[in-house]
Amino acid sequence: MRRILHIDMDAFFAAVEEKRRPWLKGKPVIIGGEGDPTKRGVVSTASYEARKYGVHSAMPLRTAHRLCPEGVFLPVDYSEYVRVSRRIKTILHGFYAVMEDVGIDEAFLDISASELPSEEIAQRIKESIRNETGLTCSIGIAPNKLLAKIASDYRKPDGLTIIEQDRIGQVLGPLPVRKLWGIGPKTEARLHEMNIVTIADLAAKSLEFLKGCFGESYGHFLYNAARGIDESDIVTHWEPRSLSRETTFQQDISKWQDIARTLAGLVKEVVEDLKERGYAARTATVKIRFSGFETFTRSRSLPEAIDNEGDIRRAAFDCLGRFDIGGPGQSGVKRRVRLVGFRLSNLARKDIDTSPGLPLPGGPE
Repeated sequence: MRRILHIDMDAFFAAVEEKRRPWLKGKPVIIGGEGDPTKRGVVSTASYEARKYGVHSAMPLRTAHRLCPEGVFLPVDYSEYVRVSRRIKTILHGFYAVMEDVGIDEAFLDISASELPSEEIAQRIKESIRNETGLTCSIGIAPNKLLAKIASDYRKPDGLTIIEQDRIGQVLGPLPVRKLWGIGPKTEARLHEMNIVTIADLAAKSLEFLKGCFGESYGHFLYNAARGIDESDIVTHWEPRSLSRETTFQQDISKWQDIARTLAGLVKEVVEDLKERGYAARTATVKIRFSGFETFTRSRSLPEAIDNEGDIRRAAFDCLGRFDIGGPGQSGVKRRVRLVGFRLSNLARKDIDTSPGLPLPGGPE
């Protein structure tokens, strides 16, 4: 029987800030953007005190301030969060080498080979992280990754939930369908329209019904997920599919030169990342979001995978020239721009081969 452990740090960014500034403890802390709720930006993490006001991640900072005007707003200090995350991942590697790193604040461990009871393993991990960093985490243990992730969210913060094989239906059934990993807000809304609110409601539907409504692949996924079936392996190494950066302006811009300067900066950052990781790229893509939130992309495929900044910048500006926004020498653009983004995709490792047509290793972004 497999035993998969999922660890999720509790309100990680906010917890790190509280550790650095003890006076924040017990206050509604909201991390996002530049930490200024009068400017554009979204919530990255909210402390549990802030969540009581309805504040949640990905919410605009202005909305968060309206819901929680007494909140303490802080800028994202990503380098510090990465530093603490690395300490935590080092601790986890000390317990088990079979680990899937799935984010700055979470990971999966395969503990199937251990002779120790699941609860003892979880308590040892919790104690080690608390002693080393002063932070708490929530842990879920189950026969697969899908269930382990659900379990880790069951009793936050500082929770521990173990789902045994014979209790899968009992635990899953009453939960809302959104709790299933892989169901987003659009699918949730569609399921609600079909009077499918809980996981038990979903499990009551036949495979044929779900495939008819959602297609062969996703219908099969929903059928299995509602029954707690997940055979995915622990992925200890993965290759990126793309590298990207984007900038949202505090005020919508109207000068082509500002757009061009921003794009050049993004290209430089992405190419530096590309080289550091040892990749070359075949496709360059520019994203423009206008003031009305309409978003468009333009791409250019290169004859071979490259990592030369000058050549990639020329490809990026070729893409930019295909947007209906004007061009060099003009006093302004035709439409005000809210966001500029740049992405390199179709990556190939430089140490294997970068010739066109080479199959790329797969993996999540």
